[in-house]
Amino acid sequence: MKKLSKVLAMLLAAAMMLFVLAACGGDQPSGGGAAPDAPPADTTTPDAPPADGGSGEKLKIGATFYSLQNEFTMRMDNAAKKWAEENNVEYVGYDGQYDAATQLSQVETMITNGVDAIILNPHDADACAACVDAAVAAGIPIIGVNTMVNSPDLTSYVGSQDVSAGEDIMNYMIDYLGRDDFNIVIIEGPMGQSAQLQRFEGISNVLAEHPNITTLDCNTANWSRSEAMTLMETWIATHGDKIDAVIAENDEMALGAREALKAAQMDVPCIGVDGITDAVTAVRDGDMIASDFQNAEGQMTGALDAAVKCINGESVEKEIWIPFEMITPENYEEFVGRY
Repeated sequence: MKKLSKVLAMLLAAAMMLFVLAACGGDQPSGGGAAPDAPPADTTTPDAPPADGGSGEKLKIGATFYSLQNEFTMRMDNAAKKWAEENNVEYVGYDGQYDAATQLSQVETMITNGVDAIILNPHDADACAACVDAAVAAGIPIIGVNTMVNSPDLTSYVGSQDVSAGEDIMNYMIDYLGRDDFNIVIIEGPMGQSAQLQRFEGISNVLAEHPNITTLDCNTANWSRSEAMTLMETWIATHGDKIDAVIAENDEMALGAREALKAAQMDVPCIGVDGITDAVTAVRDGDMIASDFQNAEGQMTGALDAAVKCINGESVEKEIWIPFEMITPENYEEFVGRY
C-alpha cells in the first residue's frame, strides 16, 4: 500500500510539472520563439530609404544623335561623357546615321535597357516624333537637344534659335560686302531637319527685306564638307563668276565650298554656322569671313541637367535657349578651344 501511494505521488508531481511548463510556454508563436536569453525586439521606426531605394545604382541616361560623323555632334557627345563622369551617371550615346528609323530603334533599345531618361537629337522633325511617342509610352522623360522634333509631348527642349542664326549670317554678309545687290548660292542642311528649316527661314527673312539680292542656286549638302565641295564644283561650272557670296547653313559645308572655290582660283566670301575648330582657323586665316558660334557643350549639359531634374521629379522649362555668338576676325581668339 505504501508502495502504491509513493507511485501515485510521483505521478501527481510529474503532472504538475508538465502543467507549469505548458503555462510558461503558452504565449510563444507556433514554430517556436526566441531563445530565453534573446534581447527584446527593436520597436523603433527605421530611417526612410534613400531615393535610389537603397540600391546605390547610377542614373542611366542615353542619347541618340542624328549623326556622330561631324564635329558639332561629336562635341555634344564628348561633353556628355565628361558631364556623366563628373556627375557619376551612366551614359551611352548612339549614332543615328542620318536616319529616323535608326533613331527610333535606338530609343527602343534604350527603353529595353532601362534608362532613366533619353536625350533626342533628331534627324527629321516629323519622322522622329515616333521616338517621343515611344519614350512617353514607357514613362521615360525625353529631352530634345540642338534640333527640334514636332511633338507636343517632348519633355523639354534645349537648343539655340536657328531662325536668328540664318538672319545673323545673311545680315553679316550684307555688311561685309557693303551693298545689297549681289548674287548668292545657299547650301542647306538635311531637308526636313529643324535647323535646315529654321536657318533657311532666317535667311529668307533678310532676303525679303533686300529684293536686289539674287539667289542663283540652293540645295542641300547634308551638313557634309565633301558633299558641299561637290555641289560647289557644279555651281561653279554652271554660274561661274556670277557667284558673289556663299551662304552655308553650317561650317562643314562652308569649308567644303571654300575648297572648291580655291581650287577654281575664285575668291568668293563664305560664311557658316557652328564655330567648329576648322572654322575658327578659317576665320583667322581669311578663308571664311565669319561663323555663328553654337555652344555644343552648353546645349548638351543643359539637356542632361534637365533630364536629371525630370528623373528627380523637379519641374523644367519647356524650352531652354542658348544664344549664338558671331565669330569674326576681330574676336576669333575668344573661341579657340571653346565647345
